[in-house]
Amino acid sequence: MIPTIRWEDNCIYIIDQRNLPREKECLVCHTLQDVITAIKEMAIRGAPAIGVAAAMGLALGSQSIKTGKYGVFRRRFLEMAQQMKSARPTAANLRWAIERMIKLVERMHNKNVEEIKEAVRNESRIILERDIEINLKIGHNGLELIPDRATILTHCNAGALATCGYGTALGIIRAAYEAGKDIHVIADETRPLLQGMRLTAFELMEENIPVTVIVDSAAGYLIRKKMIDLVIIGADRIASNGDVANKIGSYQLAVIAKENKIPFYVASPLSTFDLDLKKGDLIPIEEREPGEVISFAGHQLGPEGVDAFNPAFDITPSRYISAIITEKGVLQSPYKSSIRNLFGARDDRGKDIRGKGR
Repeated sequence: MIPTIRWEDNCIYIIDQRNLPREKECLVCHTLQDVITAIKEMAIRGAPAIGVAAAMGLALGSQSIKTGKYGVFRRRFLEMAQQMKSARPTAANLRWAIERMIKLVERMHNKNVEEIKEAVRNESRIILERDIEINLKIGHNGLELIPDRATILTHCNAGALATCGYGTALGIIRAAYEAGKDIHVIADETRPLLQGMRLTAFELMEENIPVTVIVDSAAGYLIRKKMIDLVIIGADRIASNGDVANKIGSYQLAVIAKENKIPFYVASPLSTFDLDLKKGDLIPIEEREPGEVISFAGHQLGPEGVDAFNPAFDITPSRYISAIITEKGVLQSPYKSSIRNLFGARDDRGKDIRGKGR
């Protein structure tokens, strides 16, 4: 698996997903702004990977703060955090990572600035390393839901490239394949940026997992023809009632899956949950440039001057979701209570379990 993001010397190296699978190139980020731009322009994408990039970006930015006074450092760090929050609005992991880094800085108010900078950088490394551990646990927990022989439909890319390794939805698929299950993956192309075609198919082919790409509009046909056994997707934010924000097109798959009585699963780390939101309709939906719809790779596809509407995500109500697979177990309906019960758990230090292992 290609390392999605890593520290090297005093720079952050990101695999540039805009050029995959044609070119396997790294984007080198020297500053906080470089990381913010990489997130905005989707050189790095996927909710967990965005969270890690945010933490690492703040760690990188903190190194440039020239002061020995805690108050000055904190004020500048908070300004950087605010800049980072604006990178992409929908993914909960970005805000989760930023808040975690801010809390660390505020806990260290009695330390010298150089110690804080080192602690912030170490924290970003911990978040990166734990992401892979969490994905492996999600894969293990989802394994029981995969039949010994199955054709699995997935949408967009929730694999190693959307995380720091292994993946969430694709992590479950990888776990099933490694367990010797006879699986075949159907990957939606995922317009307008073709993450399913370019990234999911690329990842699976790299590991010799059987995969077939379809146009997005063919999914309903295959499901109705009983050619799909289950659907697994990732998530960018999950409300406290179990409503899920994910790549545009996820909602229609959930509706079609339920109509045809096949399971629709969501795989997600706990850091993607937003317990402050009572329902999915409150999740902010990012709207991207119309040019992504009417052109691709620099080639104009639509007529000159045509308008386009380009929401990046949609909301799937929890009633269409068969289970939500996390690193702490599998959640099932009623989601409001199962999520509340899960997040009511505390570790032996009284810390919310979202902070443990992330």
